[in-house]
Amino acid sequence: MSLKKREFNDDEIPIFEDALVYKRGDYWQMRMWLNKEHKYARFSLKTRNQSTAIDKAKLHYHELMAKQLSGKTYFSITTQDGVDMYLEQRMKDVEAELIVIGRYKTIATHLKHWLKFIHKDTKLKELERTDCENYYHSRTKVKGEEKLKVSQITVEHEQSTINSMMEWLYKKNETYIDKFDFKKLKPIDKGLEENRRQTFTDAEIASIDKAIKAYIEEAEKELDGALALSKAITGAYLGILMVTGMRRGELLQQKWGDISDMEHKQALNKSFDLVKITVRGETSKVRKTRRFVVRDNRYYSIALRLTRQRHKDKMTDEQLKELVKTELIFSADGKKSITTRAIDHHFKKVLEKAEIKDVDGRGLVPYSFRHYFITQRVNSNLPPSAVAEMCGTSITQIEKTYYHTTEAKMVSNALADYEYVDGILVPK
Repeated sequence: MSLKKREFNDDEIPIFEDALVYKRGDYWQMRMWLNKEHKYARFSLKTRNQSTAIDKAKLHYHELMAKQLSGKTYFSITTQDGVDMYLEQRMKDVEAELIVIGRYKTIATHLKHWLKFIHKDTKLKELERTDCENYYHSRTKVKGEEKLKVSQITVEHEQSTINSMMEWLYKKNETYIDKFDFKKLKPIDKGLEENRRQTFTDAEIASIDKAIKAYIEEAEKELDGALALSKAITGAYLGILMVTGMRRGELLQQKWGDISDMEHKQALNKSFDLVKITVRGETSKVRKTRRFVVRDNRYYSIALRLTRQRHKDKMTDEQLKELVKTELIFSADGKKSITTRAIDHHFKKVLEKAEIKDVDGRGLVPYSFRHYFITQRVNSNLPPSAVAEMCGTSITQIEKTYYHTTEAKMVSNALADYEYVDGILVPK
């Protein structure tokens, strides 16, 4: 179908028989009739120069004609539609137990940031491989006087998720590109300095332990309010995160049936309680069930006390645990876990209370408790296999990331062939 219009204004220029270049405001646009789809394709040429607009329009014309001849369509679903389709597929993966719900939520968060960058109404078939080359800059740019606290490794993970989605959409014929060409980022050292910076010292952990318990006590005095209950439950969550080194998703899906008390222990004039923890395969990042024992430090007792608030009956702890064994531990109703937003909010409040310095500069986040937990086991001379089994990761990951990068371990390795004799360090 050729253009119906035969008389044109100064700011309207016909291109071949079925396309028109025209000016809207300061910029030139293009309109072309697509016979197969019985619609006009309209898009901006992104230039104020007339000759440039004509040259770009001719290129677009030939590209659109070539695509039509090869059976491809121009009209497309939006990026929001594409994300919704992909997340629907990944939810099926959750239901099939191919990924855990925590991984799904991470994917959804990554794509939410991408939509903010690319705009949710953008057509998928208009995307080009270079459209995300400034994604890293956008995610880490200075906003006002405050720099957005996004690490390079976080952006790298987001870019990987985005390209995984694009590859899937390409196979579904919803886009003409199978990935974006993100700018290559500078290599980062993930060894000693990063681990030391993103974890806590023993003294800081002692201060945080006191701060969390005081934080929970403050909340329990006001337990009539939903916000106070969330504060107390999140405090218990942070305490257990600190003493177990579990991943966020694993702990948020933990149920009362996943833990069991062990007998009271006493050593070196100190008494403590041990708790046996089962991490179910369907909640684990590596899809494998694991069991390990940790010192409770009263946090599970606190969580049980908070759970008792919902169940007014007077019963023993054992009876209560049996009643709620299928309920989530870190939840106000036993069904829906506390939010990551609440966790991050109360984590910052607790660190303020513990007077931890340079939190943002050191990159301290709730996951730093896991770094500390693993580092302490490494420094206690546990073999990599034991640490890996306890923390649900690979021996290679433990050795690469932790085992040869902590100062305490390096000193221990350096002095392996020495011993103390009468207070003097001598070779064995």
